[in-house]
Amino acid sequence: MKFKKGSVTLLVALPLLLLAACGNGKSSSSSSNGVDKSNLAAKQVVNWTEKSELPSIDPSIATDQISFNVMNNTNEGLYRLGKNNKILPGIATKTKVSKDGKTYTFTLRKNAKWSNGDKVTAKDFVYSWQRINNPKTGSQYAYLYSGIKNADQIQAGKKPVSSLGIKADGNYKLTVTLEKAIPYFKLLMGFPSFFPQNQKVVEKYGDKYATQSKYQVYNGPFTLQGWTGTNNKWSLVKNKNYWDKKHVYLDKLNDQVVKDTQTGLNLFQGKQVDQTILSGTQVANMKSSKSFFLGREARNAYLEYNYKKIKAFQNLDIRQAMSLAINRKQLVNNVLADGSTVPKGFVTDGLASNPKTGEDFAKEAYTGTGVNYDLTKAKKLWAKGLKAEGKKSVTYTLMADDTDAGKKTAEFLQSQLEKLPGLKINVQTIPYKTRLARSAKGQFQLVITLWGADFSDPISDLGLFTSDNSFNNGKWGNKEYDKLIDKANNADANNTQKRWEDMVKAEKILMNQQGNAPLYNGVVPQLINTKVKGYIYNTAGVPWNWKGVYVEK
Repeated sequence: MKFKKGSVTLLVALPLLLLAACGNGKSSSSSSNGVDKSNLAAKQVVNWTEKSELPSIDPSIATDQISFNVMNNTNEGLYRLGKNNKILPGIATKTKVSKDGKTYTFTLRKNAKWSNGDKVTAKDFVYSWQRINNPKTGSQYAYLYSGIKNADQIQAGKKPVSSLGIKADGNYKLTVTLEKAIPYFKLLMGFPSFFPQNQKVVEKYGDKYATQSKYQVYNGPFTLQGWTGTNNKWSLVKNKNYWDKKHVYLDKLNDQVVKDTQTGLNLFQGKQVDQTILSGTQVANMKSSKSFFLGREARNAYLEYNYKKIKAFQNLDIRQAMSLAINRKQLVNNVLADGSTVPKGFVTDGLASNPKTGEDFAKEAYTGTGVNYDLTKAKKLWAKGLKAEGKKSVTYTLMADDTDAGKKTAEFLQSQLEKLPGLKINVQTIPYKTRLARSAKGQFQLVITLWGADFSDPISDLGLFTSDNSFNNGKWGNKEYDKLIDKANNADANNTQKRWEDMVKAEKILMNQQGNAPLYNGVVPQLINTKVKGYIYNTAGVPWNWKGVYVEK
């Protein structure tokens, strides 16, 4: 998850084929149908872990999975997304859609409040949406609004934010106007980038807004407490002002950063935490445990080149040589050993299927060029590339997260890439939050980037690499690729088969031109206390919904 902007629009006529989502298979309870309260433990507290720091709680600024997880559980939009991305009631109680699918009228509940006691109103949505689309905010997720009336022009500075297709009619009626019908528009309403914001609070705190938990207000199941902006521990505490608090069973979810998986396992086995992420041999050793939970993700890890900073990366032979030198099977089987798989391309396996044939997108678009291993060919291309660049040797810095998986992957790539004569790789592992910030600013030479789709359509991945996309941190560009993505989003938006073919062609260009080097399709193997029930996990979008979580006796 880290997302994009620009020519990626949401004007997709193809019905959304949601990825299968995983709830807690050991419990049939959900946040909407209640639980047997006689079976609840006296202490409703869960201790959770994260692999990295929490970067942001500002809906206009956040771009990462950890931030979205926290916001998804401390705030709420027009809808909530439940198991299998099912739309559940949020702030909206009623929705009316025009026959052409371009006008949505939402009736808002009158009993929704912010944690400071203020009412949640239609004006909070208008303010938030305008703030995100305002170019001055610098929101990387503003691209998601493309397709809503005037959003693209506002983001380009050509129209005022007041012209955005959203209008409040009093406190409890909200009208949204689209430029074209968006079949999965309701799903987007459950995504944090579309959540409301309290204007009074934003203006009160100014530059401090959302930099610490105390400089934010919350309208969701929980409030965030104890986050200073830099610390490694925080808590989600039951929100007494939440409209549906009777279906929130936890009093508190304590969250802490545990980067080392052995430390996490020790904490879990010592009953100090109720959940922890596994890696390497831990997965094989623990997969038969009743606590084992394999969280599959529509997530790709890839090697990103900085085309602006390193001129040699503009040489196709150089890029292909580096990719061909990476043995991805060895990476997933022997290094990560956590259930991750070798990618067929940039779009992950199982994300979407051909609407006519049912064939998986990744399989249909597979070329092999961007993900194969061939060290002999790699050395030949490398020698050719170095000669063209007039160099005999080069040294590059590879930036990665300082997590267990990040360190292992970076060290493995270092050993693989240095098999190319004259290439030296310096590894730089830094905190997740810092890596995100530096990547966004283009402050890297090579970086291991993680990308997760927020809805199950190939455009969620492919749109990232258009020339004007704010998440295209390495600044790769290809005119034909841009044209194909534009056709998929506009000219062919209402022709599902042509649109599909546009995206297949685009994926092949991305891989044949080695715009990036996919490394692995990710999973999150973990242990979860068997007494913890009612959690909802989705593979695309925001993974965790903790609203209905409870602890059994």
